[in-house]
Amino acid sequence: MTDTDYFKRLGDTWTGNTSVARLYRDEKYDAGMLFAEWRSGESAPVVELTSRFATRDRNFDLSKLDPSAVKESPAALKKYLEGTKLIPIDGVVLETSQEITKGATGDVEKARAIYEWIVDNTFRDPKVRGCGLGDIKTMLETRYFGGKCADLNALFVGLTRAAGIPARDVYGVRAADSKEFKSLGKSGDISKAQHCRAEFYASSHGWVPVDPADVRKVVLEEPPGNLTLTDPQPRRARAKLFGQWEMNYLAFNYAHDVKLPNSPGEPIAFFMYPQGETADGRKDSLDPGTFKYQMTARDVSA
Repeated sequence: MTDTDYFKRLGDTWTGNTSVARLYRDEKYDAGMLFAEWRSGESAPVVELTSRFATRDRNFDLSKLDPSAVKESPAALKKYLEGTKLIPIDGVVLETSQEITKGATGDVEKARAIYEWIVDNTFRDPKVRGCGLGDIKTMLETRYFGGKCADLNALFVGLTRAAGIPARDVYGVRAADSKEFKSLGKSGDISKAQHCRAEFYASSHGWVPVDPADVRKVVLEEPPGNLTLTDPQPRRARAKLFGQWEMNYLAFNYAHDVKLPNSPGEPIAFFMYPQGETADGRKDSLDPGTFKYQMTARDVSA
């Protein structure tokens, strides 16, 4: 991801037995990826990517205007108002958004109404593979609101865009332990720590961080587990995660409907897991029996 006011890249290096290895960027979202190929017949293909980065926590006071807010370009705002394959902004999505935001005024108030609705009406479903599919139309049509971060935060993005407010998913991975919530951090082996967050744009504040999905994760997983929204930990998470992010997290990209380089396959809905293809087709990134990778993280701060 390109640098932001809370994230700075400090360099990427890679090694391996590839025949081709180069950096590639998605045209629409500028999502960066390392593209690698191996010679036919390579018995043990391997590539290792090392990324160094710096972050700082995000904390917005939404009760007052921020005169230093970074303004986004009209072209970017237009992009983050559009629907995607799994995040449409018409039909049941538009109808639900209008119902939720009825009576709310201003971008922040409407976004908060959507955030609160998601926290109140969804739940984290541990049976969902990976981080979920992000198919919000099906969620709203079936009225089944169980899912994981790529489902629940995509729901926030779609409902917010349908309300006329730019919003985007932020795909990435937890890269350190949390200072406050045991369930919201991971260090060491982070191979299964992928996480999707969300942002909405308010002209008074710029891009505002939110994470209703993590409120529901705290409810389910914060020790001792199976909490309620009225317990202290979920109440703290609910208050914090509209306007705050703890940056124990590496953000990858904002991309949807990503066409992989040199791939004959269909675009992927979002790019949060390593992807692999052979002559037989695309591998299942969530099946360790057929496609293996490992991600590790450590703090190198002074």
